[in-house]
Amino acid sequence: MTDPLAAAAGAALVFTATNLDDIVVLTVLFVAARGSGRPRAWHIVAGQYLGIGALVATAVLVAAGLLVVPDPWTGLLGLLPIALGARALLARTDDEAPPAVVDSLLGVAGVTVANGADNIAVYVPVFRSLEPAAGLVWLLVFATLVAVWCATAALLGGHPRVVRLVGRAGHWLVPTIFIGIGLVILVTSGVLTRLAGLAT
Repeated sequence: MTDPLAAAAGAALVFTATNLDDIVVLTVLFVAARGSGRPRAWHIVAGQYLGIGALVATAVLVAAGLLVVPDPWTGLLGLLPIALGARALLARTDDEAPPAVVDSLLGVAGVTVANGADNIAVYVPVFRSLEPAAGLVWLLVFATLVAVWCATAALLGGHPRVVRLVGRAGHWLVPTIFIGIGLVILVTSGVLTRLAGLAT
């Protein structure tokens, strides 16, 4: 029999451990939204839900044996934030507003998926072992924590010190953060090692 409290605690622990880096991404998006109006706040929230939902759905399908995710090729998703960051750096202007590295709902969802592709490796064995009732608790906790993540990032993105920092250095800081995230994804996924092996 499923213990709802134990299931909720486990879900909260796993979500927190696998999505701490999303706070940084969401915060810079909210700062950019306050400065330039892009992406809109609802794009950020809906995009985060869409991205996390896609990751969880993929993990559930893999756990059920209905889908195979080629590992470590998902690491190539790291190219998305790198491309977005590079585009923002090349398109910089003299405007004081931080650059809109991502300016749409699908853009936010894409960055969320790219940043969380490695989460699938954690989620799959968990969802494989859960009873249906416990799985439902996990999904509810995940949905709740996405809202908490967005609210926390929105508060951080409105903090005067954060706003001043991004206002002063946003033209290179925000795109650089995205490029850094992409590089971390590429390196930690092992896809570069796989590509090097194919080249030799």
